[in-house]
Amino acid sequence: MQIGLVGLGRMGGNIVRRLIEKGKHEVVVYDTNFKTVADLANHGAGPSSSLEDMVSKLKTPRTIWIMLPAGKITEETIEALGKSLQSGDTIIDGGNTFWQDDVRRARSLMEKGIHYVDVGTSGGIWGFERGYCMMIGGETDVVKKLDPIFATLAPGKGDIPPTPGRDKLDPRAEQGYIHAGPVGAGHFVKMIHNGIEYGLMQAYAEGFDILKNADSNALPSEHRFELNVADIAEVWRRGSVISSWLLDLTAIALAENVTLDNYSGFVEDSGEGRWTINAAIDESVSAEVITAALYARFRSRKDHTFAEKMLSAMRAGFGGHREPKKP
Repeated sequence: MQIGLVGLGRMGGNIVRRLIEKGKHEVVVYDTNFKTVADLANHGAGPSSSLEDMVSKLKTPRTIWIMLPAGKITEETIEALGKSLQSGDTIIDGGNTFWQDDVRRARSLMEKGIHYVDVGTSGGIWGFERGYCMMIGGETDVVKKLDPIFATLAPGKGDIPPTPGRDKLDPRAEQGYIHAGPVGAGHFVKMIHNGIEYGLMQAYAEGFDILKNADSNALPSEHRFELNVADIAEVWRRGSVISSWLLDLTAIALAENVTLDNYSGFVEDSGEGRWTINAAIDESVSAEVITAALYARFRSRKDHTFAEKMLSAMRAGFGGHREPKKP
C-alpha cells in the first residue's frame, strides 16, 4: 500500500522503516527536520518538503499517518491536512492523543468526507525489531482497508503460546493488533494501557527500593541483608510469575549501573495516567494503584529516591525518554 507519514521521531522513523523493509509498502514522509526526511529517503521512503507536497505525491484515496506528540502540534497538523485532503481520504493519528479529541476531530473531518482512525501504538523505540502492539478505533470498512499496514507493523504471533479458547475470536489480537471499536476506542484502550503501565512500573520501583535498603542502619544488625539487586532482577526474569518486558529493561539498566547514578529520578508523566484517573472518576471506578503511581511521579520532581531512578531507567529503556533538565 501507499501511505504518507508525518513525524519522524523516535517511533515515527522506525514505523517508516518497518513498513518499507518488512512489508514493501510505499511511504512518503514529511518532518520539519529535513535531515530525518533525507535519512529515510536513503532507506527507500519518498521525501516531501511540506504537508501540501506530501498530499500531492499520494494517490487517491490517500492515507496519512501522523506520529507527533499529543496536543497543539498534532491538532494543527490535522487541521492543515483537513484543508488539503478530499472526500474518501483517511487521517490516522498514532500518537498518544486524548480519545475525546479523536471523537471531535472525526466529527469535523466527516463533514468533508474525510475518514479518521485513531491508533494507540505501543512498542517504543524497539518497534522496528519487535513490532508494534496497536489498539485501533475507527469505521469498520476503513480499518479493514488499512489492514495490510497494521499487519506489517504488528509483531505477529511470535513464540507466545496460543491462548486456550480463542478459536472463534478475532485472530488479529493474536497478531498484536485489534479493532477496539469506533473512533476514540483505540486511544481509550491505549490510555488505560498506559495507566496500568504506571502502576506496574511503580510496583517494580518500590520493590527494588526496599531490596536496596535492606541493609539500612535503622534495622537490627541481624535483620540486615546486603542484596545484589542486579542479580535479583536477572533471576526474576527467568521463570518468575512477575517476569515482563519492563523487568527485562530493569535488569539491563541495573547490569549497566547498579546504583543508577546516571539517572536523577525526576519522572515526568505524559498525560495518560491523568486521563485514566479521570475516566475512572467519570465511571465511578476505583483506581487506587494508578492514582498512587501518578502522585509518586509528582513527588519525584521534588525528592528523588532509588525507586524514582528505577522509573527513569524503565522509561528510557522502552521509550527513549530523556529526563528533563532540573528547573
